[in-house]
Amino acid sequence: MPHPAMSPNNVAVITGGASGIGLAAATHFAGIGMKVCIADIGNERLAEAAARLASVARGGAADIMTASVDVSRFDDVASLETAVQKRFGGTDILMNNAGIGPDSTSLGPLENWQRILAVNLWGVIHGTLAFAPRMIERARPGLIINTGSKQGITTPPGNPAYNVSKAGVKAQTEALQHELRNIPGCRITAHLMIPGHVFTALTARGRTEKPPGAWTAEQTVDFMIARIDAGDFYILCPDNDVPRQLDERRMLWAAGDIVENRPALSRWHPDYAEAFARFVKGGLSGS
Repeated sequence: MPHPAMSPNNVAVITGGASGIGLAAATHFAGIGMKVCIADIGNERLAEAAARLASVARGGAADIMTASVDVSRFDDVASLETAVQKRFGGTDILMNNAGIGPDSTSLGPLENWQRILAVNLWGVIHGTLAFAPRMIERARPGLIINTGSKQGITTPPGNPAYNVSKAGVKAQTEALQHELRNIPGCRITAHLMIPGHVFTALTARGRTEKPPGAWTAEQTVDFMIARIDAGDFYILCPDNDVPRQLDERRMLWAAGDIVENRPALSRWHPDYAEAFARFVKGGLSGS
């Protein structure tokens, strides 16, 4: 059965909603008759996204709201919640999805670290603090969906600031769901969205065509909807290259670094290459 929050005339608010996974989710919600607010930066991008959403919304442009919001600023996000309350009467689905991924190393640059954490992690915290109290008070079924990343679980080399931000989103969303389920009468649930390789503006890196291994944003949202309907907290998305079984082995190996006292990120350590390959093969062969 579809989750009751995903019903006609209910309200969805999506940060980072002008493109990628956010826009795909907004399009899905508008198409099933929900009222949708997308928050992002860039007035031109917002206007283009709003026109697309109005074309599929049952109520046309009247069911679509846009807001220019910097999620790293709590006042911006709090004002967004108030504006949605005034326009649509409240929020049933909050999707904290805004994210950026400029390059970083453990040695800098400082500005990239600050901006990534401000948007990817503090944006989720701000969204939760601004929206969750009223969502709980309404005593209606609702969803808070936070966009994490597999990089926040396996923390591969290459962009530690991004990894740290998404590891923080994982921890925050787990804690949020635990707290929500212990609030008497609360009908809000939190969910951690963990995309695979998705072709979006964030991941394109100059490419104009989708790589064969990537999923589209629409495929990813379809999977997310199905797993929320099934009651999943961890929405672990595959893609055309990586099946769930491989993701599971990679995650188990990462946890094993602590238990086995292996070197940090041993999956990428030459001394452990053969052991990791055997570990993966054993899991994928079903042994």
